[in-house]
Amino acid sequence: MNKKQLIDAMHGRSGLTKQQSAAALSSLIDAITRSLHEGDAVFIPKFGNFSLSYHPAKRGRNPQTGEEIEIAGQNKVAFKCAKALKDHIQPG
Repeated sequence: MNKKQLIDAMHGRSGLTKQQSAAALSSLIDAITRSLHEGDAVFIPKFGNFSLSYHPAKRGRNPQTGEEIEIAGQNKVAFKCAKALKDHIQPG
């Protein structure tokens, strides 16, 4: 499902117009992005948790030259789905 299909699904299920659905989706994405940028986790009940996981700097190798390089530390977004979502996707 892409963004347009998601907006159409929201429109069909919520009674909102397509423009309102697009605005709601954009607001949700912006809120999650802002919260993660500020270092806060986001918990959506029955859906899951978005959080940041810091990966420290490490040494690596350039596979073409064999030269050692320094890979900078970085934050990565992690998502852990809620039990309700997992149960809905994997029945039984």
